[in-house]
Order: sequence, then structure tokens, then C-alpha cells
Amino acid sequence: MTTTLRPAGPERRAPDGGRARAFTVCVNGRPVGGVELSAEPGLGPGTGRIAALAVDEPDRRRGRGTVAALAAEEVLRLWGCARAEVSVPAAAEYGLRLATALGYVERARGMLKSLREPAPPHPLPPGSRTRPLTAAEYGPWRAHSAEEFIASLVDRGMPREQAAAREAAAFDHVLPRGRETPGAALYALAHDGVTVGRVALRLYDEADRAAPAWVLAVEVDTAHRGRGHGRTLMLAAENACREAGAPAVALDVFAGNAPALRLYESLGYGTTVRHLSKPLL
Repeated sequence: MTTTLRPAGPERRAPDGGRARAFTVCVNGRPVGGVELSAEPGLGPGTGRIAALAVDEPDRRRGRGTVAALAAEEVLRLWGCARAEVSVPAAAEYGLRLATALGYVERARGMLKSLREPAPPHPLPPGSRTRPLTAAEYGPWRAHSAEEFIASLVDRGMPREQAAAREAAAFDHVLPRGRETPGAALYALAHDGVTVGRVALRLYDEADRAAPAWVLAVEVDTAHRGRGHGRTLMLAAENACREAGAPAVALDVFAGNAPALRLYESLGYGTTVRHLSKPLL
């Protein structure tokens, strides 16, 4: 039997150079599922995405998904993509097994904690307090935060130009107007009078007040790490999100950042989605 992809509609082009197209998965010409592909400049040069892949129940567990994924990668190569990305929901165990078997490696995961249950504010440790980040502090923080994010991606094999585009897209998605974005909250943490870290939040989205609050960045200065300040920053962030009426708080974390993963899990965050990538060269 031959599994192929057949265009399910015209290719969609965006003014910024993005492109997307839906395909029908066929076995000997018979439709058995679908694939949605995209290539988005915001993801960086040469990056494509398998946005969706589904095989109808009667044809599952016969290798159709594997062949469809490989065919999707060929389409992305023809589009000039050097890297493919997929996002797999936490509950999609088969999807994760398929992606892993095809050589995709987890680079990050999305996590979320519900705030719907009433709870009193978290007390901060003695000597610790938060304050708004000042205008003078914002520029250096923004530059340093961007560089750390870019360096983390470069360490994982992403070209620097692509890593810089990824960082800019992620920041602009959450705080498009920087510290002036409605719902933005940027705090510094002081312990015994010394600034030891910072946290950047979007407490709400004006377009969707039911959306979770978002933790964009948590940063503890190198000299003060290993003393629980990261946990204090997250507790302060949760207090601010609850006070703003957020139904939940979400964040992304690099898969290799074991200390951060342990911290978030200990605070009650659960994984919602895994982001994986694979070179296509």
C-alpha cells in the first residue's frame, strides 16, 4: 500500500512570507487523515512546522502516521526549511512516541497551574520583598534576558540568527509594547536590601481575559542562586496573578533546565504541551 499526501486546498501565503497548506493523507488514493503544514518567518529562517497530523481511527497503528510525517518533512524541505518543529499535547502519548521515533528532540515544554481555587497570598521569606522594575533597570534587564534566551537556543544547536528571531517573536507575543503593554508586570526581588532577581509577567490579555497569565522570564543573579530566590519570585508572581484575577498561570521552560522543571513541578505546575524539533538537512 502507498501512503501519500494530497493537497486539500490552495497554499495560503502571508504578507510576511509565511506559507501554509493542508493536505489529505491517502492510502492508495483513499483518504485516511490530514496534515497541516506551515513555514513562519517568526520562527526563524528555514523553520517549518507540522501544525497538525491526524489519522482516522480505522487506519491507526498501521504506520500511516509515520509515513505521513516523513512525507510532511519532504514538503517542508521543498519549502526550503532546514528544521521541523512539532508541539505535542501532554496527553498525546502516541504522538510523543511517534515524534521521538522520528528523531525529534524535546526543546521546551509548556506548563500551567490553575488558580481557580481560592487561596491566601503566599508569604515571602523574611527579608524578601518585591518592587516594580524601574525604567532605568528595564533596558539592561531586557538586553540581558534576551541574550540568555538566545544563548540557550544556540547551545541547543540553533543558529544565532534564528535564535534571535525566536526570542524576539516570543517576547513580542507576550509583551508587544514592552513595559507599557497592558497587563505587564515586571518586578525586582530584594533580599536584605540587595536586588537578587527579577520576574516578568503578563497578568492578563486585553483580547482574552479568560486566558492564563504568563510568566515570561524568571531571573536570579548568578551570585545569589541556590538560595531559594527563584521560588520566592514564583510565589510573588503567583500572588500578583491571583490579585489580578487570572484563572491560571502558564510558562514555557527549556527541557534541559532540570532545576527549573523541579521548581515548577514542586509548585504545582503540570505539563500541558511538549515542543520538539528536528533538523531536516
